[in-house]
Amino acid sequence: MKIAFVINQTHKEDVNFTTTLLAWKALQLGHEVLYIGLADFYYGAHPLLGAHARHVLPSQAVPDTATLIQVLRATPKKLYALTDIDVLWLRFDPVLDMINRPWAAAAGLQFATLAQKKGIRVLNNPEALTKASNKLYLENFDDTIQPKTIVTRNSQDILQFFQEQQEKIILKPLKGSGGRNVFLINKDNAQNLKQTVEAIARDGYVIAQEYLPEAALGDIRFFLLNGKPIQVNGKYAAVHRVQQGNEIRSNLHQGAKVQEAQIDANILRTAEKVAHQLVKDGMYLVGLDIVGDKIMEINVFSPGALHHAEQMHQEDFSGAIIRDLESL
Repeated sequence: MKIAFVINQTHKEDVNFTTTLLAWKALQLGHEVLYIGLADFYYGAHPLLGAHARHVLPSQAVPDTATLIQVLRATPKKLYALTDIDVLWLRFDPVLDMINRPWAAAAGLQFATLAQKKGIRVLNNPEALTKASNKLYLENFDDTIQPKTIVTRNSQDILQFFQEQQEKIILKPLKGSGGRNVFLINKDNAQNLKQTVEAIARDGYVIAQEYLPEAALGDIRFFLLNGKPIQVNGKYAAVHRVQQGNEIRSNLHQGAKVQEAQIDANILRTAEKVAHQLVKDGMYLVGLDIVGDKIMEINVFSPGALHHAEQMHQEDFSGAIIRDLESL
């Protein structure tokens, strides 16, 4: 197969990204890999729909993910017809371009939708991704798996919610990722509530969520593939992300550490409650962030930490994903 990964920009890709691991595994299994940046699409004639892509063949010497990054950056872009590829895999983070390239994510989804209408397999479904471009997507699911939440730009709304939640809540942007601008507001720093709301609201709406005591122990990043947990040799593709010191965020690039996730019946039941809708929406590869019996976020664009799960369990989760892709 020819598998094209749509990313933000090649120079921002990293050796530890899940996208890099999936692309490298695809090469090892004999597939061709293309990388397309959000600024690289083309519409016109010859081809009608295309992209300027970096193309890597399985015959090239790519022994590991670090070499793949080097090869990609050294490979010049060429114009390819999207109809010549088998899978267009959307693996970009809209938030990375929100400030400097606010047009990028929307344009990428529009081109991907055109490709899908031309009969090209696009993962995840771009029309559903458009609806899931912020954290309100979680509101489409079972109420029992959601923490108590309000979405507003009004500080008085949040003050009232703060009081209803025994003066302990989490504030974060409606459209965000990677733990950016996430704050714990409690009795000790309540005087900063209005200022914090105003700071987050500069970039859009604000989410206020109840504080879950279990969050002090971190969260579980749990991967689903076509609505089913990814499991190899009895081990699940999941990690327990534990924040360090006084940090409230469990994101790895905010300093959190990973340890083995204990996947019990409660987590499997929680994941099962969202599986049917995710499959219906065409969400092929998804990362759930689970705290207790609640899902804090559903990551549908470019969920990460798969390589941490592989290293921890010494299992080939990425290979299981690519082999499943071969069977579609």
